[in-house]
Amino acid sequence: MTGVERLIAEVTQQEAALVLTRFDNDDAWRLGTILVQLAQERRLPVTLDITRGEQQLFHAALPGASADNDDWIVRKNRTVRRFGVSSYLVGLRHRASGKAFEDQRWLDPELYAAHGGSFPLKIANVGVVGTVTVSGLSQADDHALVVEALETFIAGL
Repeated sequence: MTGVERLIAEVTQQEAALVLTRFDNDDAWRLGTILVQLAQERRLPVTLDITRGEQQLFHAALPGASADNDDWIVRKNRTVRRFGVSSYLVGLRHRASGKAFEDQRWLDPELYAAHGGSFPLKIANVGVVGTVTVSGLSQADDHALVVEALETFIAGL
C-alpha cells in the first residue's frame, strides 16, 4: 500500500467515524469555539468556518490569517458540497489516480479546491448537511485540526 493509499484509507475511516446525530446553530457555536480554542492554544494563523446548507453559522479569523484564507474556505466548501467527502479526500483520490484535480477541464480551480481543511458535517441517516473548514496551515494540518475538533465535539455530546 502506498503512502497516498494509506492516507485515503485513514481519511475514509475518519469520515465514517465522525458522523453526527444532529447539528443545529448551538452545535455550530460549540464546535466553532472548540476550533478557536485549539487554534489559539497553538497560536495558529487560521480562519475557521462552519456552514450548514448555504448558511454560514460560524466564522473566525485569528491573528496571522489573511483574506486569502476566506477564498480558500469558499473553494474547499464548494468541493465538499459537490463530492460529498472532505476536500482532502478529493485531492488524495485525484493524486492516487495520477490526475491533478486542477487539470480536470470540467472543474474550475477558481471555484473548487481539493486541498485539505474542509470536512463534511454528516448526520446519520440524512447525509451531508454542511461543512467545517480550516484554512491557513498545510492541507494535512488544516484537515487534522478539523478532525481533532470534531472528535472533541462528538466526545462531548
